[in-house]
Amino acid sequence: MSASPDLPDVVERAFAVSRRAGYVSFCRNETGRLLAMLAATRDGTMAEFGTGCGVGTAWLRSGVRGEKARIVTAELDPRLARAAAEIFVDDDQVEVLAADWSTLLDKGPFSLLFLDSGQADGGWSSDGSEVGVDAVADLVEDGGIVVLDDFTPCEGWPPITYGRVDSLREQWLTDERFTAVEVMVAPDAATIIATKR
Repeated sequence: MSASPDLPDVVERAFAVSRRAGYVSFCRNETGRLLAMLAATRDGTMAEFGTGCGVGTAWLRSGVRGEKARIVTAELDPRLARAAAEIFVDDDQVEVLAADWSTLLDKGPFSLLFLDSGQADGGWSSDGSEVGVDAVADLVEDGGIVVLDDFTPCEGWPPITYGRVDSLREQWLTDERFTAVEVMVAPDAATIIATKR
């Protein structure tokens, strides 16, 4: 997916950085617009696990309305983290870390947390494991929102992906600590939005 003229400037810059870095795996525009809308409702600290070249972070930033809101994002690959940091070099409200997601544990609780479902690239941690609901629940403030993207839409229950039960999706949709919904953002893409009770 390429950038289009109706995108926020910060998102346009993120697409340009991604192209220069040769990085083609990034937040879809449909998910990005959802992130911008949700970020517009948040104060406090927002976070992203798995920055890539900063397209998702840029979408979050495009929605931020308050001067007290802050975004912190962690990318395991130092080269990608450096590329993403270029976008926000003059922005005091965004911090890009070249680090595993676990470095964000002491920076919460978060009012909004954005993470990839891990289905496309195996997750965010140095050992390749996905970050499930148990690892994330205590990082989100009461009333805070978690957004997970990159799910393949599924109409049945239990959710089946690639011929097996999608346990990550099942965890998020049934965990009693959250009220969650799966939303199709495009015919081939779904996102889970969960609010901490």
